[in-house]
Amino acid sequence: MKHFLPNLVYADEQGNIYDEPGLKMLCRQGNDFALPRPDELIPLPPESELYLLPDRRALGFDPQTGNIEAIEGTAVAAFVCPGYTLAGLPAYLTGERAPRLPLFAYGAVGYFQGKFWVAAKQIDKDRRQVFAHIPQKKINIGAHRLLKKYPRNRLVKHLARCALNYCCPAAKNLALGRFEAPLPTSRSCNARCIGCISLQPKDSGFPSTQNRIDFTPTSDEIVQIMSWHGQKEKKPIYSFGQGCEGEPLTEAKLILSAIEAFRLKGGKGTININTNASQPETIAPLALAGLTSIRVSLNSADRERYTSYYRPQNYTFDQVVQSIREAKKNNLFVSLNYLFFPGINDTEQEVESLIALIQETKLDFIQMRNLNIDPELYLDHIKANLGPRLGLKNFLKRIKKNCPWVNFGYFNPYLG
Repeated sequence: MKHFLPNLVYADEQGNIYDEPGLKMLCRQGNDFALPRPDELIPLPPESELYLLPDRRALGFDPQTGNIEAIEGTAVAAFVCPGYTLAGLPAYLTGERAPRLPLFAYGAVGYFQGKFWVAAKQIDKDRRQVFAHIPQKKINIGAHRLLKKYPRNRLVKHLARCALNYCCPAAKNLALGRFEAPLPTSRSCNARCIGCISLQPKDSGFPSTQNRIDFTPTSDEIVQIMSWHGQKEKKPIYSFGQGCEGEPLTEAKLILSAIEAFRLKGGKGTININTNASQPETIAPLALAGLTSIRVSLNSADRERYTSYYRPQNYTFDQVVQSIREAKKNNLFVSLNYLFFPGINDTEQEVESLIALIQETKLDFIQMRNLNIDPELYLDHIKANLGPRLGLKNFLKRIKKNCPWVNFGYFNPYLG
């Protein structure tokens, strides 16, 4: 089993999925196609999904001829469940009329001995976004109980709707009174990310996957949710900066007020901000108020590739780095929300840039997230061809060897 190669999988016009024994699974890694590495193949994890990729012909490797072949079948991709990082993207030939793919992460998938296999690695065993054995009724009861407790709280209404109608994992956990409480606050953003999941221009060719919050909550509305969650969860995490909002630091004064009020009431737990880290001057006051950690979103530690994806408005990559410095100076725990793209982030140049950033700032933790975007759209924008890849496994080893204090995961850790 150590050196097997899964078969290519494809779908017919009705959406039925088949494997093709004569062709083997291929992975896209940056601009190249390659066979999956044996140490990067795992069975498709539970709670993952398979997606059909419209007007894209599946590509496979013919071991008899050594050629890459396209078949008359629709390409298939895997969306792996949280806790796993992709090591390879699906290989396909894009048709002239192919629409842009929506904002999901697309993993290479094959089939062998009765199982689907994906090129990925489990990064985090935390089960905070696993709901397989939790009945929806229990989530519904929790959401309605929260609504009854705070009938005039607009943020409660927003998050209850997210739990009841939109299957948001963070909102469902709030309804269940466990793990991490989401605290969306900001209607605006000072970046124009190509893959923004809460706001897309009409000419982007694809919709945002979430609706951005359309009001600004009050400090009291935020604190009510924090207090509720702190009574339910023994190790509570409270997180500003959610998928349904803009950049939380644009509401730094509001967040500071909420944190101060919560801490003055004796509120315990980890208070975190998921942020683009664009405003270093806000970090010290937030830390003084009682902030515990920040998670900085980053697709690359290279200034040019960062800028081409985030398209910052009135801030620069240097200010992002300065925010990390300020956070460490003020004893905050600093994570990267590292948007990993196989064949780009695991190349020599990218790894060296990331190591230099970690060593200079002494940041603490890397959350290995998958970049949710049409792969070809991303490659068109960053225009990077960085040479051979190290592979995900070697990427992790290289970072750990050079920065032994850094740990990897997928979620915001509880810090006490």
